[in-house]
Amino acid sequence: MPVPRVSGLLETSLYVEDLARAREFYQRLMGFESFFEDERMVALGVPGGAVLLLFRRGGSVDRVETPFGTIPGHDGTGHLHLAFAIPRGELSAWEAHFAASGVAVTHRITWQRGGTSLYFEDPDGHVVEVATPGLWPSY
Repeated sequence: MPVPRVSGLLETSLYVEDLARAREFYQRLMGFESFFEDERMVALGVPGGAVLLLFRRGGSVDRVETPFGTIPGHDGTGHLHLAFAIPRGELSAWEAHFAASGVAVTHRITWQRGGTSLYFEDPDGHVVEVATPGLWPSY
């Protein structure tokens, strides 16, 4: 039996100490739209149909009962990593934007397929990357 098709990655999560600080950082730096916010989490829209979920660290350990069903508990520790795709022609604009925003690019890599990645840290120490095409065979 063949594996059913996956359309793409819909959500990814980071676990943060201060929801307001993390929301402000990603909205200011990346321009993400806030879709939902409560005392436990913030959901931010990422262009292309993805959602970045910011959970208060330790605030999602227990399952949550909703009128629609049960959301299982989850959490994460340590410095997690995620990457955002950017157009090849906008790499220098992102470098200038980071500099103007006071965000230090900690690493820059040019990959063998021709893509370039810029790495920086968010306020919780998560390693965030923006990358141009040419990183993976699929991108």
